[in-house]
Amino acid sequence: MDQEYERRLLRQINHQNVPTEARLSKCVSASCSPVSVKSGDRFIPTRAGSNWSINFHYANENCRSPSQNHKAKDASSDSSKDTVAYAALLRNELLGAGIEAVPDPHTDDRRHAVLSQDSHSLFRYTVHAKRVPFDSDNEVSPYSLSPLSNKSHKLLRSPRKPARKISKIPFKVLDAPELQDDFYLNLVDWSAGNLLSVGLGACVYLWSACTSQVTRLCDLSVDGDSVTSVCWNERGSLVAVGTHKGYVQIWDATGGRKLTSLEGHSARVGALAWNGEQLSSGSRDRVILQRDIRTPPSAERRLQGHRQEVCGLKWSPDHQHLASGGNDNKLLVWNSSSLLPVQQYSDHLAAVKAIAWSPHQHGLLASGGGTADRCLRFWNTLTGQALQSTDTGSQVCNLAWSKHANELVSTHGYSQNQILVWKYPSLTQVAKLTGHSYRVLYLAVSPDGEAIVTGAGDETLRFWNVFSKTRCTKESKSVLNLFTRIR
Repeated sequence: MDQEYERRLLRQINHQNVPTEARLSKCVSASCSPVSVKSGDRFIPTRAGSNWSINFHYANENCRSPSQNHKAKDASSDSSKDTVAYAALLRNELLGAGIEAVPDPHTDDRRHAVLSQDSHSLFRYTVHAKRVPFDSDNEVSPYSLSPLSNKSHKLLRSPRKPARKISKIPFKVLDAPELQDDFYLNLVDWSAGNLLSVGLGACVYLWSACTSQVTRLCDLSVDGDSVTSVCWNERGSLVAVGTHKGYVQIWDATGGRKLTSLEGHSARVGALAWNGEQLSSGSRDRVILQRDIRTPPSAERRLQGHRQEVCGLKWSPDHQHLASGGNDNKLLVWNSSSLLPVQQYSDHLAAVKAIAWSPHQHGLLASGGGTADRCLRFWNTLTGQALQSTDTGSQVCNLAWSKHANELVSTHGYSQNQILVWKYPSLTQVAKLTGHSYRVLYLAVSPDGEAIVTGAGDETLRFWNVFSKTRCTKESKSVLNLFTRIR
């Protein structure tokens, strides 16, 4: 026997007889380098540490961090749908998932629809059934040069819902001098008659969305007072005006005359809400007054539950419950007959001004907290349970639901001054709108439910198409003067 071969053979036998611990320690000391360890003439690669799932795109969906998933929820572009379609195509070709339609990335079940076939193994042997005669509707042509399967062809031919486009630019910008930068006031409202009422300093102005004409409804400067809130009734014929001195005035918008002036509050009235012929008013004096404008002022109901200023009031669509928010971080729910709140929610950590009842789900209430809270929360007032919440990242100033879809819009203050459109219940951000240089304190929805107007301390009113269904309004970048500055 050749001596050189004998020495190599003995060295290999001795290496195999070394205890496992010794070999492990030697491997660790040599940093487990495959070059430094010689196991003989043959090289057998090890696949013990291989992770086959990382080779496929769908694995990235499960490996994302919560923050990345939150960013990925922005479905305003086509990239999210392309990603879903690509993942489904890979699963069809590599794993035989049999997906025939592209799931909607807006829904919560997007990943489950794409990844519902996880029970399949990566490699498997199957017996193909006998090919049926060619059918142009159900089968790929045997003469097709495409490498894709029948299911993938159906997936690529499946109708795709066009991506929703929301303009990031307001279609109208109006000048609104003396629009106060005060979180606790409500100075903008849009009537059913398509009239916009705006409280500017001591005056209330009406702007017609049909004719763009501006009229001054009232001037409180003669009484040394100022406007702190405005609110239209449901028919759009009367507008209630809350004042700094605690009065609530009722004005006939058509005739331009004051019908009555209601007393009862000892401080400014920052929140108003109509319920048929009844008017609710919330004040800094911590009291909510409910009055029927058809009866004498003495027939009023006093609701006392907040310990600080009442800054938000909204009646439910069925006219049975009133939601109130205050600077005491409380959200209260009252019924139409009780003098005490029937429900109290204390999860917010800051003032609750933003309140909105869902027109689509009975008893669903949304609320937003101030700077120290920044959360958007949802409540089931039928059971008194908290449903879900999300941190918006900035002060929540206003909320409004869409009349056409299960969506809502929120306006924000410190520190991003943004407008967000959400899809409920997934809380997907459909759009993010910016443009105001101050916090967006005021919000109103058009009577057709397709446009919104926002107001801020930068003394501008901006109109956005956020809930448009089919209409495509041409953008106008010109700035129109709504009010003439009095110098």
